[in-house]
Amino acid sequence: MNPVFADLPVTIFEAMSQLARDHNAINLGQGFPDDPGPEDIRLKAADAIVNGYNQYPSMMGIPELRQAIATHYRHWHHLDLDPMSEVLVTSGGTEAIASAVLGLVQAGDEVIVFPPAYDAYNPLIRAAGGVAKFVRLEPPHWRIPEEALRAAITPKTKYLMFNNPLNPAAVVYPREDLELLARICQEHNIIAICDEVWEHVTFDGLEHTPLIAIPGMRDRTVKIGSAGKIFGLTGWKVGFICAAPQLLRVLAKSHQFLTFTTAPNLQVAVAYGLGKSDDYFMRARAELARSRDRLSNGLASLGFPVIKSQGTYFVTVDLKPLGLNETDEQFSRRLVADYKVASVPVSAFYESDAVTSVIRFCFCKKDAVIDEALERLTRAVRGGG
Repeated sequence: MNPVFADLPVTIFEAMSQLARDHNAINLGQGFPDDPGPEDIRLKAADAIVNGYNQYPSMMGIPELRQAIATHYRHWHHLDLDPMSEVLVTSGGTEAIASAVLGLVQAGDEVIVFPPAYDAYNPLIRAAGGVAKFVRLEPPHWRIPEEALRAAITPKTKYLMFNNPLNPAAVVYPREDLELLARICQEHNIIAICDEVWEHVTFDGLEHTPLIAIPGMRDRTVKIGSAGKIFGLTGWKVGFICAAPQLLRVLAKSHQFLTFTTAPNLQVAVAYGLGKSDDYFMRARAELARSRDRLSNGLASLGFPVIKSQGTYFVTVDLKPLGLNETDEQFSRRLVADYKVASVPVSAFYESDAVTSVIRFCFCKKDAVIDEALERLTRAVRGGG
């Protein structure tokens, strides 16, 4: 068996979700909304099943969706993308990441990773024969440490994985950090693989800027997006890659032997969704921001030191000021067992030298669910937790 995968533990997301099921707990760990998603987009998908094409679509994605992606990014990010040579549709953001890593990374290539990082990155890098080099991020600001980043680069460094907005830390990176990465990539001839699936989930007037839009990065960036995150339809698994033609040609060949293609009816519906008005996207952000504030303010009122969420579906709490004699994982497991609320310990997003005091809660839930979770957490605090 391939030890890269055979030796992996069960993911923390599945472990905490299973604990939530075992203890009949409210699951604020794994990041999925508890509503069915926009009805008009779902109806578009249903109509496309009944009345549309249900055989293999183009490996690259249906032309309608590729054009919609290019148009969407031209409008939101001022990117000029050729939909036929610079846009690829994948079966979710994770498949897009896999296509990028397996298509680009060669044996011995070093890839910079910024933990806390999505747990798919490192196994995929190793499966491709690459070596993950870690540049650790720390609370509360989780900024890119230039000195540590430069120290991690060697002549073997070919790529970096960059997640923005950052899950689990809920940071929307400022242009200053993006320009730092752009300078370093250009100085060392590094290609950036950018996981930007949370690009539309930003708050407080903050706007996501894709690294590919920074001067000098147009031809050395792989931009990854996700309809599941944009529309709160996580089970649909429709993602997309945007990159210069010389990069996309290689990624398409990798994608060809992973999923090959994606359900055509879902592609039709996502194309429709990407064409919705600015008001739709701003209303969606405002609604999520309201839920963020409901949970964040509630946690703060209970005495939890909340790190303000700038984006994503998540808010984090730093347990350190509480003076608990527990790690984040111990605290999370106790919460779900004793107080019936599931969270995720952020230490699970590190392989080594982990931050062990931060836990993550998901707020893309109905008001009643958030309120019940807060009530249970009130009892946990009163009980000494």
